[in-house]
Amino acid sequence: MTKRKRAVYLDHNATTPLHPQVQNAMRKAMSVFGNPSSLHQFGRQARKLIEDAREEAAAFINARPEEIIFVGSGSEANNTVINLFSCQGSRSCEVPCLDSCRKEIITTSIEHPCVLEASACIKEKGTAVEFLGVDNYGKLDLKQLEEKVSGRTGLVSVMMANNEIGTIQDIGRISRIVHEKGALFHSDAVQAVGKLPVDVKALDVDYLSFSAHKIYGPKGVGALYVRKGVPFCPFILGGHQERGRRAGTENTLGIVGLGRAVALRRAEMKDEAVRLASLKKYLKEGIEKNIPDIQFNGHPQDSLPGTLNVSFSGAEGESILLYLDMEGIAVSTGSACASGSLDPSHVLLATGVRQSQAHGSIRMSMGRDTTMRDVEYIIEKLTAVIAHVRKISTVSTGS
Repeated sequence: MTKRKRAVYLDHNATTPLHPQVQNAMRKAMSVFGNPSSLHQFGRQARKLIEDAREEAAAFINARPEEIIFVGSGSEANNTVINLFSCQGSRSCEVPCLDSCRKEIITTSIEHPCVLEASACIKEKGTAVEFLGVDNYGKLDLKQLEEKVSGRTGLVSVMMANNEIGTIQDIGRISRIVHEKGALFHSDAVQAVGKLPVDVKALDVDYLSFSAHKIYGPKGVGALYVRKGVPFCPFILGGHQERGRRAGTENTLGIVGLGRAVALRRAEMKDEAVRLASLKKYLKEGIEKNIPDIQFNGHPQDSLPGTLNVSFSGAEGESILLYLDMEGIAVSTGSACASGSLDPSHVLLATGVRQSQAHGSIRMSMGRDTTMRDVEYIIEKLTAVIAHVRKISTVSTGS
């Protein structure tokens, strides 16, 4: 390996660095310390910052400001929606009430762990939950969905873009199928918002989740879109914040950061998507040319522009990650929320990837600061790392 060394961050699907202009906006907002629920001038200053950010977030996805609820994370937003369907009804619930006959939830086997775990939890409490499979590219079978949604189904939850393999679902068609059967539809759009155009009216979703730290905003803040008129029950109870839909003093600084991040995404997203798609193509071709016995995972066309997931036969993902880290390159072996697990990726297994192949997979996710020089460096170092890992590995290539 050469001595030339760079710092290359290829884990933007896990989190993104703060945009410099987001940092500036949050720094300015630090002088506004009032509680946004207070009626005096200090509280009103904080309230204005929050409502300005709400308008930015709403406009970005073509929603009304009153349809946006600020939450602590994308995971909280997803849990809020899933737990609606274990709610037995209370004075905090908004009308119309959930149909008592429609208590079944349908989701997919490749959702983010927060959706899978929340769904499994309410299933243990008696709510019917069905997990649908996907094809080899990670696409949901729409005919199967149409067959499964019935008069018992209250909610269907399908992520817009997968965090591990980047596959994009046809949310508009899925929504039509769900609504034709009289059910409600939620989409975890944490990986999509800010990377793809998202219009909640055109997609006709009832609930949609997104997060600031995936779009160059701060950690610890996200948003949940709740279409006007659909059932809703707060997940966190207490005060009257967020129009009584999410208790707890609002994270003013985080919300300011989210609002600024959204505004910047509006200006930068289109050109960045084209640039990232070009870099991804170059990276993919470079890996194909220099490294044998590989398999790319995810849909070849319907995929996030900056996400590339690849399996290397005869190598182990954690070893690849650590050797690349020694060269200054940060990648992932799957979802950051599941990185403490030694189990192979549930997403890759659901797409039919063999367990041995899944263990030898890495995800490279590029962002606004990724350059062609970075990609060339990655190809060079990855080629050497895979050769080295395969040489010392005990992993069988035929299992």
